[in-house]
Amino acid sequence: MRKQSSAQVFRITGARQGLADDIRGRQRRYVISMSVRTVSVIAAAVLWNVERHVALVALVLGVLLPYVSVVIANAGRENAPSLPSTFVPAPSRPMLPPTAPPEGAAEPVPEDVTGVTYEDFKARSSEQS
Repeated sequence: MRKQSSAQVFRITGARQGLADDIRGRQRRYVISMSVRTVSVIAAAVLWNVERHVALVALVLGVLLPYVSVVIANAGRENAPSLPSTFVPAPSRPMLPPTAPPEGAAEPVPEDVTGVTYEDFKARSSEQS
């Protein structure tokens, strides 16, 4: 089997990231943030008798980071604002302004519902008499 070189290739620029890639990225962010939490709790335990201010900061970080990690990991699949819109507006035709009749031109004669003008009716009635 030969591959055809004239095959069309389509590019999808507005598509979201695949579901598997999205889940993998969220899991990676969660593992990284929980690793930072673990390091900060261990640092708080080690530094408690040495530098109490740094140990308190590390302990607060270790307490608050799980909440932040869960919120970041559970952030759903939002649309990226930089992607182009998929909405294509219908083309609109520009409206032309009404034109003024040329100088000396007669006014148009209104037509009847049947499509017969007053002049046609007048001509027919004069032919019959």
